[in-house]
Amino acid sequence: MTRSWFVAGTDTEIGKTFCTAALIHTARRHGLVTLGMKPIAAGADMIAGERINEDAASLRRAGSFDPGLELLNPICLSSPIAPHIAAAEEGVAIDEALVLNAYAQLCSRADAVFVEGVGGFRVPLGPTRDTADLAVSFGLPVILVVGMRLGCINHALLTAEAIRARGLTLAGWIANQIDPHMLRFDQNVQAIETRIGAPLLGTVVFQADGNPASVESLSIPD
Repeated sequence: MTRSWFVAGTDTEIGKTFCTAALIHTARRHGLVTLGMKPIAAGADMIAGERINEDAASLRRAGSFDPGLELLNPICLSSPIAPHIAAAEEGVAIDEALVLNAYAQLCSRADAVFVEGVGGFRVPLGPTRDTADLAVSFGLPVILVVGMRLGCINHALLTAEAIRARGLTLAGWIANQIDPHMLRFDQNVQAIETRIGAPLLGTVVFQADGNPASVESLSIPD
């Protein structure tokens, strides 16, 4: 049976993709055939005839093999803006059935799949749906990436509360040091750890070169 997780973030630009790629490398070091999935992405360039989102490309590089962007990133919007706005402007329907079918195909080919959300946990995907609804549709345990910067304690605890309010399991969280100059870093990690009610899967130290393959501090939830 494939082991899968939904990777959420406390905000946009907090290193969610980097940590997802690092988790993929971690699982691969444990001998698991592992893939990443970016169901919905906003912001892409045409490269060699393919519309490629940078986050999706990072997950494709990290995976055990390339399943193809039609499965790894089934909905790719051109504009780097909120996905519900990009979808409306581009006339694209965010079809969850398409997304879930792609996910099922990935599961049939891998031992582990990490599904990365878009932006924070409650980014709108349409008039009535958001990424929290998408996470519920997947029904997977959630790994929360916390961007460690001023305000992160509040963001982490509110997001954890939102995850549980949707009936989802918070399987663990990652402290990602996005601000190398953050004051009282260790104390902030400890403050979250004592309050969030989920295991700390590891601390990712700031990297100038941004190489997820070099991260060896993470563990995979039980």
